[in-house]
Amino acid sequence: MEKRDELLTLIEKNSRIDVHELSVLLGMEEAEVANTLSALEADGVICGYHTLIDWSKTSNEKLTAMIEVRVTPQRGHGFDQIAERIYKYPEVTSAYLISGGFDIMVILEGRSLKEVAGFVTDKLSTLEEVISTATHFILVKYKDHGTILSKKYEDKRELITP
Repeated sequence: MEKRDELLTLIEKNSRIDVHELSVLLGMEEAEVANTLSALEADGVICGYHTLIDWSKTSNEKLTAMIEVRVTPQRGHGFDQIAERIYKYPEVTSAYLISGGFDIMVILEGRSLKEVAGFVTDKLSTLEEVISTATHFILVKYKDHGTILSKKYEDKRELITP
């Protein structure tokens, strides 16, 4: 594996890892690591740095919805223009072109079922290219971005034998 790819793999798992530790792990000079990171950011290979939060363990009420959207592709633009219109809504956290019975997968966060339903009826359904939608709500996140969120239940009861 190329050093650049090793660097990307390391920071994908832990974006807080510092340049010194990266240089030790990769056998590179700190300046070379810093320059490589800057170049990857400038080239758009590194698109951002994110923190994974288990919101269910906070007082901030959030729910995640996955909305499958079937659309009519536009001549000369395919799905790109309609996808752009959809992903520009601030509620949308992710949007993907997908295979199967639907065309675009939209992931959004809201405070309530009513808020998500309002997004679907007031925004998505009003776009003339949208043919249909199917909404799914995330009930429990077990693993997200490679990180296990829900630890396996351990029975802590004392074993009593006759």
